[in-house]
Amino acid sequence: MRSPAAIIVFLAFSMSVEASTSDLITVATDLIQCLKLPVQISVISCWSESDKLRFWKEINSFTAVRFSSENQVNLPWSDRDQHQSLLVIDADCSKSKDLLRSAGQLLYNRVKWIIINSKNLNCRKFLKFFDDLKLLISNEVYYICEADGVQGFAIKQVYRLSLATEVIEETFGYWNKGMIVNLQHIKHSSVRRQNLKHFKLRASVVITHNETLNHLEDYREKHVDTITKKNYFLTKYLAEDLNATLKFSYVNSWGYRNPKSGKFSGMIGELQNDLADLGGTALFLTADRIKEIDYLSMTTPTRAKFIFRSPKLSFTDNVFLLPFSAPVWVCIISFIVLSGVLLLIIMKVELRCTNVRYGNVIRPNLMDTVMNMFGTSCQQGSYLEPKSLPAKCLILLSLIILMFLYASYSANIVALIQSPSNKIRTLEDLLNSRLETGAEDTVYNRYYFMHETEPVRKAIYDRKMKTRDGVGSSFIPLDKGVERVRQGLYAFHVELGVCYKVISETFQEDEKCGLQEIEYLNIIDPYYAVQKNSSFRELVRLSLFRLREFGIQDREHSMLYTRKPACSGGSSFIPVSIVDVWPALTLLTWASGFAGGLLAGENIWARIRAKRNLAKVANGDFCG
Repeated sequence: MRSPAAIIVFLAFSMSVEASTSDLITVATDLIQCLKLPVQISVISCWSESDKLRFWKEINSFTAVRFSSENQVNLPWSDRDQHQSLLVIDADCSKSKDLLRSAGQLLYNRVKWIIINSKNLNCRKFLKFFDDLKLLISNEVYYICEADGVQGFAIKQVYRLSLATEVIEETFGYWNKGMIVNLQHIKHSSVRRQNLKHFKLRASVVITHNETLNHLEDYREKHVDTITKKNYFLTKYLAEDLNATLKFSYVNSWGYRNPKSGKFSGMIGELQNDLADLGGTALFLTADRIKEIDYLSMTTPTRAKFIFRSPKLSFTDNVFLLPFSAPVWVCIISFIVLSGVLLLIIMKVELRCTNVRYGNVIRPNLMDTVMNMFGTSCQQGSYLEPKSLPAKCLILLSLIILMFLYASYSANIVALIQSPSNKIRTLEDLLNSRLETGAEDTVYNRYYFMHETEPVRKAIYDRKMKTRDGVGSSFIPLDKGVERVRQGLYAFHVELGVCYKVISETFQEDEKCGLQEIEYLNIIDPYYAVQKNSSFRELVRLSLFRLREFGIQDREHSMLYTRKPACSGGSSFIPVSIVDVWPALTLLTWASGFAGGLLAGENIWARIRAKRNLAKVANGDFCG
C-alpha cells in the first residue's frame, strides 16, 4: 500500500469574466473534501485579505488553515507531518511558477497538487503551464479548467513518464453546482497508470561470470549467478506487466561505497548516478545503502551460510566418557571401591580362619583387592582365590554385574563412533572447532568477510581463513568448495540453493545426511531495488507483489534453486580412525610413561638400598 500522501494544493485564483474567485474556492473546497484525506492546509499566495477570509470560511469547517508568503522555505521539506500537509498557492502570483520549479521531488513524491488559474481557464491553454515542470508518473497534480461543451468545471490530472516525454492528461471528474462527478473508479494513481506505453526502462544486472550472458534464459548452469538469472526473469515479467520495454546494462558487482569519494560502485552506482531505473539483481539490505536506493520487495528467499557435514562425535567429544552419564560413572566407581573394601575385609577374616589349614594363602591388602576388582570390571577375571562362601558370592556377583556394564559400555562405544556430532551450532562453536573454513569466491563474500567488525565473525576470517601475509586464500570456486565439504571437516560459506544443487548431483545418498548450516552474514533475504525516490517506485513494487501473489516468483525460484536434499540413504559404515581412539591412546601413553617412571624409581631405590646394605656389611654392622 502507498504510504499516506502529503497533499500540496496549488490554488491559483484571480478574478475573470468567466469565473469568480468564490466559484473557484468552492470547487477547490469540494475537491479537497472529495479526496477524503486528513490534511493541514497552508496557503502561500499573494491574495487579498478578503480572498483569504473567504477561503478560510470555506475550509475552516473541517480543517485548519495557515497563510504564508511566497518563498520556497515555506514548503514542507522536512516536516514530520508532511504526509498530512496541504499547501495552497496562488499560481497567478509572480513567484508561484519559480516556486513550483524549485519544489523538486515534492512535485512527484508523496504529494498531491491542485492548480487553478482563473485567468487561464481553458483546458488546452492551461496544459501548457506544465511543460517545464517535473511532473513524473508518481505525481498527483490536479488542475481545474473549463472544458469545451461542458457546464461547470473539469478537474484533470497530468503526468509524464520522464522529463523527455510529453505530458499525459487524465480526467478526474467534473464539477457543477456544488457536486463532483468522479470518473476515476481506481483511486490510486499507481494502479491507474500501469500502462507505460512501451516506455524503455533501464535495468542494471550483476554478472560475476561472463558465461552467464549465454545462459540467462535457458536454465542451464543454474548454479552460476543464480540470483541474477532469477531476477532477470522477474524484471522481464515486470516490464511485460507494465507494458514497458527494457534496456539492460551489465556490471560485475552489486556496489560498495568508496571511503574516499563516498560514491558506490557497480549496480548501486548506476542507480545512484541515474544510469539505471531498476536494480535488476536482488541485493542485501545494509545500513549504508538505505540512503542511496529504495528497497521494494524480497524477490529471492535465499541465504548464504556456512554449510558442512557433521563431524564424527569423536571429533568433538571423548566417546569413552559418553556411554554413561556422570551419576552412573559415580555409581560404578563407588561399586568397585566398595566391593574391593568388602572383599578385603572378607578375605582377612577368611585368612584368620584358614591360616592353619592353608598356610600358603596370599595375605590380601587393599591394593591387591582394588586391582582385582578393576581387572574384574574389565572382564579380565580374578587372580584371587577366595576360600569362603561369602568371598565367592561377592566375586560372582561382581563378575555378573560388571559383565552387563561392560557389554553396555562396548555397545555404546561402537554406536557413538558411528554417530555424528551436533555440538557445532553457532559461529563461536565453529571458531573453536577443528573444522577448516572457506567461502565461495564471490564479490559479496570477499567484501563482507574482509569488512566484518563483530569480534567472533572477524576472528573466523582472521584465524581460519586469512593467510600469514594477510591475503584471504580461502575464497575458492563453488565446485571445489563442495568437494571439500563432501570429504568432511570443512565448512563452506555459500548461497544455500546453489550449493544444494551441486550437492544433489555429486554426493552419495549417505553423504547427504548430517548436513548442517550456520549463518554468518546475519541479514535478511535479498531485496529488489530502484533509484532513491524513483517515480516508478510504486508501480514496480505493486508489480512485484502481483508476481509473487500469482506464483510466478515461486515458479522461477523452484526452477533455479534446489532445496536441501533429503537424507534417504541412511548412514554408511564409518571405519575407526586415530581420532576415535585418540583418548585411549593418550591414556595409554600417559599410563605407560607413569609406569616407566615408577619402574625407574623402583630400580633407583633398589640400587640405593643395595649400596646402603653393602656399606653396612663393610662397616661390620650387618647382623645375620
